[in-house]
Amino acid sequence: MKQRNFGRHHRLAVTSMLLLALGLCWTPLSQAQTASESTGCYVDGLSERLRCGTIRVPEDPQKPEGRQLAIHYAVLPAIKNTAPNEAVLAIAGGPGQSAIENAATFNLILSKVRQNRDILLIDQRGTGQSNALECAALDLEQTLAYNDEALDVEQETRNCLSKLDADISQYGSEQALHDFEAVRQHLGYQKLHLYGISYGSRMAQLYMRHYPEALKTVTLDGVVPMQQSVLAIGAAIGRAQDLLLSDCEQDALCAQTYPQLRQELNQLAERLGQHAVMKKVPHPVTGDIAMLTLTRSKLLGSLRMALYSPSVRALLPYAIHRAAMEEYQPLLGLMALSVDSTGIAMGMHAAVVCGEDWPRLTAVERQQAEASVIGKEMLSSLDRSCPIWNVPAAAATFAEPIASDIPTLLLSGAKDPATPPSWGDLAMAELSNARHLISPYATHGVAAQSCANELIAELVKGTAPDKLDGECLNKDVRRSFYLNASTVEAIPGGTK
Repeated sequence: MKQRNFGRHHRLAVTSMLLLALGLCWTPLSQAQTASESTGCYVDGLSERLRCGTIRVPEDPQKPEGRQLAIHYAVLPAIKNTAPNEAVLAIAGGPGQSAIENAATFNLILSKVRQNRDILLIDQRGTGQSNALECAALDLEQTLAYNDEALDVEQETRNCLSKLDADISQYGSEQALHDFEAVRQHLGYQKLHLYGISYGSRMAQLYMRHYPEALKTVTLDGVVPMQQSVLAIGAAIGRAQDLLLSDCEQDALCAQTYPQLRQELNQLAERLGQHAVMKKVPHPVTGDIAMLTLTRSKLLGSLRMALYSPSVRALLPYAIHRAAMEEYQPLLGLMALSVDSTGIAMGMHAAVVCGEDWPRLTAVERQQAEASVIGKEMLSSLDRSCPIWNVPAAAATFAEPIASDIPTLLLSGAKDPATPPSWGDLAMAELSNARHLISPYATHGVAAQSCANELIAELVKGTAPDKLDGECLNKDVRRSFYLNASTVEAIPGGTK
C-alpha cells in the first residue's frame, strides 16, 4: 500500500495530512447484491492468478433501489490452506488508497500468514476500482513549478467536487465497513484476521466495534486511535523531524559532516517563509530544464514524506545541507521519489476527513495545531475546503475508544512521522487482550521493516498477544546517513 499512506503534497491543500476515518450510517446486509461470481485476474506486481469479484451495494442506504456501487475484491489464495473458513483482511491506508493496487506490498508484508490463510483485499468505496473519487493531480514538472502557497483552496475544492460523480456524504468509514462485512459474507469466510495499516488501523478498530463476532485477531500497524484528532499529526511530524536531527547529532560522522544541520534547516525554512525561491533547474528525472518554485511548505512537505522511509530518511541531512547552500538538486530528488507515491483518491479522502475529523476539533486542539507550521497549514486548508465538501459530521460517539477482548497486536515505529508510539498507547485504553510493541528503528509501517510479519503470523496461528516475543524488533537495522551524494563514507575535506 505504498507506505506513505498519509497523503502527499497535492494540488488540493486538503490533502496535506495523514488522515483517518470515521463513519456514519451503513447499508443493511440484506441490501447487498452479488454482481458476479469470482473470476481469475492479475494485478500489478504479482505474476500469479488471483481470485477477483464484486458485490453490489446501494451508494445511499436510505435509497436501496437507487444508485448501486460495485465493490471490488481480490483474494490472494493461501499456499497451503489449512484454515479455509478464515482469511486475513488487509486494509489500506490514506484514507483513499486502493488495497488491490497494493496487492504486491501486502503479499510481502503478509507472506508468513499467507502460507496457511487467504489474503483478502477490498477496494474501499471511493478508491481503486470501487468508484474511485479521484481529482486531477500534478505531474512532477508541474509540482516543481507551482506555488502551493498561492493556491485558491476554495476554487480548487469546487473544481474537484464538480468532477466527482458521487454523493460524497456516502463515502465515510462506517459505510465502507459495512461493505467489507458484506464481502466477507459473500465469500463465506466465518472469521477474519484483520491487518490494518495507518488509516486502515482505524477501519480495523471500527470492525472490532461493529462486528466483533466476525473477527479472530487484529493487527494495527501505525496506529490511529479513535480518540485522536487528525491535526495531532502536526506534532508527530515535528517530533520525527527532531528525531532525525538528533540522530545526526549523535552520529559521529554525520555530526562531523553536518555540524550545523539544525541551524541550517531553521534558517532555510525561515528564508523560504519570507520569499520563495524561483529558478530554473535540471529536471530530477529527465535532466531537461524545469522551473522550480520552492516554498517553505513545499520544503517541509518533501522532508516529511522522506521521513516515512528509512532508506530515504538517510538522505535527508545531505539534502538539507545542500539546500541551505542554495543547491537544490538533492531536494528535487526527494520530490521525485514522493510525487504520486500514495495513490490517494482525494474525494474519498475529503469525505472521511471533513466528516469525521474536522468537525470534532476542539479549541485546544486548534491551538495545538497552530503551534506548528504544518499543523497551521492543515487547519487553514480544512477550514476553507471542508465547508465546500459539506459532509455531515459523524456522531460524537465515533471518537470513543474501542473496548474489546479480541486478541490484538499493536505495532509502532519509534521514528514514525505520522503515527507515533503514543498513539498506540492511546488506542490500548480499553483493549483487554492486547500487546503494544514498538520497533526502535522503524518509521511508518513496522511489518514491512522488521520481523513483525513473523509476529503477525504467530498471532494468527493462536499465540496470545502477551506471549509474543517482540525481542526481534530490537535488531539494529539503522541506515547510515549519506555523507555525500553517493555514499555513507566520509571523504577527504568533508561535504561542501
